[in-house]
Amino acid sequence: MAIETIHRPGALKQTNKTHKHGKHASKRELERVAKGKVNLKTLTRRPNRQQSRDERRQQANQLRKNKRQEAIALKRAIGGALTAPFLTCVLPLNDMIDPNSAMAILEGCDPEATVMKVSDRVRYMNVPRFRQRFSFVIPETGHGRELNVLDALKVCDSVILLLTAVAGETDEVIDKAGAKVLNMALTQGLPTPMVCLMDMESINPKKRSQVKTNIQKAVSTVLPDEKVMQLDKLTDALNLLRRIGGQKRKVTHNRCNRPHMLGERVEYVPSAPEPVQSERPTGTLKVTGFVRGVPLSVNQLVHIPGLGEFQLESVAFPTDPYRMRKLEDGEMSSEEQKPPLVADPDQQTSLQRENVPDAMDAEQTWPTEDEIAASRAENQKKLIKRVPKGMSDYQASWIPDIEEQDEDEDDDDDDDDDDDEQYMSCESDTESKVGGKDGETDDDGQQFDEISVSEEISADRYDKEMDLEEERSTLAKIQAAKVDEIFPDEIDTPADRPARERFIKYRGLESFRTSPWDVKENLPFDYARIYQFQNFDHTKRRILREAQQKEGDDVVMPGWYARLHVKNVPQDLWTAFTSAGNGERLIVYGMLPHEQQMSVMNVCLKRTQNSTIPIQSKERLIVQCGYRRFIVNPIYSQHTNGDKHKYERFFRPGMAVVATFFAPIQFPPAPILCFRENPDTSLSMVASGSLLACNPDRVVLKRVVLSGHPYKINRKSATIRYMFFNPDDVAYFKPCKLRTKLGRVGHIRESLGTHGHMKCVFDAQLKSHDTVLLYLYKRVFPKWTYEDCVVSCRDVEGEGGESSASSAVPKGERSVTFNAKVEMMQE
Repeated sequence: MAIETIHRPGALKQTNKTHKHGKHASKRELERVAKGKVNLKTLTRRPNRQQSRDERRQQANQLRKNKRQEAIALKRAIGGALTAPFLTCVLPLNDMIDPNSAMAILEGCDPEATVMKVSDRVRYMNVPRFRQRFSFVIPETGHGRELNVLDALKVCDSVILLLTAVAGETDEVIDKAGAKVLNMALTQGLPTPMVCLMDMESINPKKRSQVKTNIQKAVSTVLPDEKVMQLDKLTDALNLLRRIGGQKRKVTHNRCNRPHMLGERVEYVPSAPEPVQSERPTGTLKVTGFVRGVPLSVNQLVHIPGLGEFQLESVAFPTDPYRMRKLEDGEMSSEEQKPPLVADPDQQTSLQRENVPDAMDAEQTWPTEDEIAASRAENQKKLIKRVPKGMSDYQASWIPDIEEQDEDEDDDDDDDDDDDEQYMSCESDTESKVGGKDGETDDDGQQFDEISVSEEISADRYDKEMDLEEERSTLAKIQAAKVDEIFPDEIDTPADRPARERFIKYRGLESFRTSPWDVKENLPFDYARIYQFQNFDHTKRRILREAQQKEGDDVVMPGWYARLHVKNVPQDLWTAFTSAGNGERLIVYGMLPHEQQMSVMNVCLKRTQNSTIPIQSKERLIVQCGYRRFIVNPIYSQHTNGDKHKYERFFRPGMAVVATFFAPIQFPPAPILCFRENPDTSLSMVASGSLLACNPDRVVLKRVVLSGHPYKINRKSATIRYMFFNPDDVAYFKPCKLRTKLGRVGHIRESLGTHGHMKCVFDAQLKSHDTVLLYLYKRVFPKWTYEDCVVSCRDVEGEGGESSASSAVPKGERSVTFNAKVEMMQE
């Protein structure tokens, strides 16, 4: 009988892991349990899987087809028989060029073309060969007319830049005035350009190629992608028209996001006199032209540069006089079949610009009688009467009293003492440098050399033309900006006034980047007059989307020929506008919702290359923001990403800053151009940039740096002097942190003596040449100095034929400030 044995595996036997039941399920098991049911999240979730080759090819074809359809729709939206014509600006870049000669070549290029001359500056042209319509605008150029050219370029689809070959033989292809206008146009946003060269037939045939090469090099420095076209023959003009109608046009979002119209026919109808005489007689302004951009509602507001903002009374649809096909007898046009649109007073947008704050809405604390008496004593102004010596009392009674201005009338005057003291000290130093006379001695006691009679006469004539006061103030401003650049924000502690009183509005920060600052703390009264968005970016996207998709019975579609009836236009304002030469044509912009309301605008600016004089903060500037032009006194701050931004006293050349000021709301993108008025009343562009956002919560902190010097230095501590001059100031600023120029950090431990010496502790031993600094901050706000440039700050001719920028009628006003709540505009 055999013995049964049990096989036992050895040490080298392979052992497999057992199957883990229940810890996870396979896809097959899950499908068996689900029994065909599909989860809702799985069904609605986009499958994240790799597409096949056919699916990728189909998707690419669909995207290509959609882009092609969008390009064709954009191309057919203008220039056709039933759409608005191509609007082209003809701009000469040299005084030797007559734009009418170029228009004569364009008008004679096709014998079948129909040319209709509306005025000397506006012409229409129908070309049956291309089945397209063209409109040409010739703006007024010359000294003081630069802004007039910019207004025309804002609404044009393309621009023809005219050059002459005669100037190509010299070094000045584009003259000084043309370069100035072209620089402004490029900064604002130049439409689709075309560079045309004329007068090539007058050049020697052997030199033509060289002249054209020189002009092409000069143009490439400004417009590197543009090729110079010749415009001397009829075939050249035909090629130019073909290019205008078939080229890809640049998209200017500031123009395309809003309805606009170039008024070719303008008529002013005064209103009938009312039984009760109004304060200001008004009338209705009828503007006729093609509506472009996005749909225009009869209930929305319109803005006319140089006149202001108005409401529409109605919109009529006259027959298009520039039709390619003439109407037969008895046939009605599509425009005549459209009924006129009348504005609905219930749905019409209000012209209210400012919020009306409730003075009782803020926290009220009734003062005591002692506080009222003290306030009256402080606000009481002293009357001064200056009487010549020896005058009797009866004669002195006829001299009017002189009211002395209170030093603390404006809150910001005391806040800007450090700026004024620095500026005035530099201005006093310049009196010895500017304005010396002949025959005086210099500092070394040497006599000036004598000059001839003719040289003396020419020097006297030159001195009469020079503004000596402007020379002194400019030199003082340059010196103050240089001192602020070398010693940023450093000021001397006043010895005759306690520092705790001088800097009572300032506070110290542990860290400028991370320390909190309440954005609603101690807001001025002007912030109760403005509007604020809960989410500006969300509102901007919604409004721009609704403007593109606007439909209804009260809407005028782009491309329609319409007549806008603008109501309540002041008669005296229109008279001043027409006297400036602007009555022949004007531009009408349709305003988006909320764009008539005031708020705090923040724009990013950068100095131009040809501007070298520093701009002081709160200095008067003429700002062109999109389709608006106004006068403000902005404050400047650093362009950083934090929640707090450092205030800049000067806007120096080469800097990029953020300017903050009160202005009507405008949605970006919008180009910004800043101009400064010269002593001869001409305008010079000093800065340019773009609109950032409308944000009243931007915190701009003004920094003041108090400096002290080591008197005795120990290993961890040091005795500091010259920062304060009494022990009370040392105790007041004891919680503030100290820093040095070499990177040491410390704090005040105690006061020593009675002359402001203090013992300070630092993280390391100080150097003998180190300087101890104390940083103090306070929030600054812009002043309400908004002035709308009505009548036009560019085209009113003064004496001597020079343009004046002082004709702007101020609409804003200064106001006192106190704490109030911010009016929030709900979505």
